[in-house]
Amino acid sequence: MSEKPVTDLSFEEAMAELEKVVTQLERGDVALEQSISLYERGAALKALCAGKLKEAEEKVELIRASE
Repeated sequence: MSEKPVTDLSFEEAMAELEKVVTQLERGDVALEQSISLYERGAALKALCAGKLKEAEEKVELIRASE
Protein backbone atom coordinates (compact mmCIF):
# COMPACT_ATOMS: atom_id res chain seq x y z
CA MET A 1 0.00 0.00 0.00
CA SER A 2 1.16 3.49 -0.83
CA GLU A 3 2.30 5.86 1.87
CA LYS A 4 1.21 8.81 -0.27
CA PRO A 5 -1.73 10.79 1.02
CA VAL A 6 -4.85 9.78 -0.88
CA THR A 7 -5.32 13.35 -2.12
CA ASP A 8 -1.93 13.20 -3.88
CA LEU A 9 -2.80 10.12 -5.95
CA SER A 10 -3.88 10.15 -9.57
CA PHE A 11 -7.08 8.36 -10.52
CA GLU A 12 -5.07 5.43 -11.90
CA GLU A 13 -2.92 5.16 -8.78
CA ALA A 14 -5.97 5.31 -6.53
CA MET A 15 -7.81 2.62 -8.52
CA ALA A 16 -4.79 0.30 -8.44
CA GLU A 17 -4.40 0.76 -4.71
CA LEU A 18 -8.13 0.30 -4.13
CA GLU A 19 -7.97 -3.03 -5.97
CA LYS A 20 -5.11 -4.12 -3.68
CA VAL A 21 -7.05 -3.07 -0.58
CA VAL A 22 -10.12 -5.01 -1.71
CA THR A 23 -8.01 -8.09 -2.44
CA GLN A 24 -6.40 -7.96 1.00
CA LEU A 25 -9.75 -7.55 2.74
CA GLU A 26 -11.34 -10.35 0.72
CA ARG A 27 -8.53 -12.74 1.64
CA GLY A 28 -9.31 -12.13 5.29
CA ASP A 29 -5.79 -12.91 6.46
CA VAL A 30 -5.07 -9.55 8.10
CA ALA A 31 -5.49 -8.63 11.74
CA LEU A 32 -8.59 -6.73 12.84
CA GLU A 33 -6.76 -3.42 13.36
CA GLN A 34 -5.12 -3.68 9.95
CA SER A 35 -8.48 -4.55 8.40
CA ILE A 36 -9.96 -1.38 9.87
CA SER A 37 -7.06 0.70 8.52
CA LEU A 38 -7.40 -0.91 5.12
CA TYR A 39 -11.14 -0.28 5.10
CA GLU A 40 -10.62 3.40 6.01
CA ARG A 41 -7.99 3.80 3.27
CA GLY A 42 -10.26 2.02 0.82
CA ALA A 43 -13.16 4.33 1.63
CA ALA A 44 -10.95 7.37 1.06
CA LEU A 45 -9.66 5.92 -2.22
CA LYS A 46 -13.23 5.19 -3.38
CA ALA A 47 -14.30 8.75 -2.58
CA LEU A 48 -11.33 10.17 -4.49
CA CYS A 49 -12.05 8.02 -7.54
CA ALA A 50 -15.74 8.91 -7.48
CA GLY A 51 -14.88 12.60 -7.30
CA LYS A 52 -12.42 12.41 -10.16
CA LEU A 53 -14.94 10.49 -12.30
CA LYS A 54 -17.60 13.10 -11.59
CA GLU A 55 -15.20 15.87 -12.62
CA ALA A 56 -14.40 14.03 -15.85
CA GLU A 57 -18.10 13.51 -16.61
CA GLU A 58 -18.78 17.21 -16.04
CA LYS A 59 -15.95 18.18 -18.40
CA VAL A 60 -17.30 15.83 -21.10
CA GLU A 61 -20.78 17.33 -20.68
CA LEU A 62 -19.36 20.85 -21.07
CA ILE A 63 -17.55 19.80 -24.23
CA ARG A 64 -20.68 18.16 -25.64
CA ALA A 65 -22.79 21.20 -24.78
CA SER A 66 -20.41 23.52 -26.64
CA GLU A 67 -20.50 21.50 -29.87
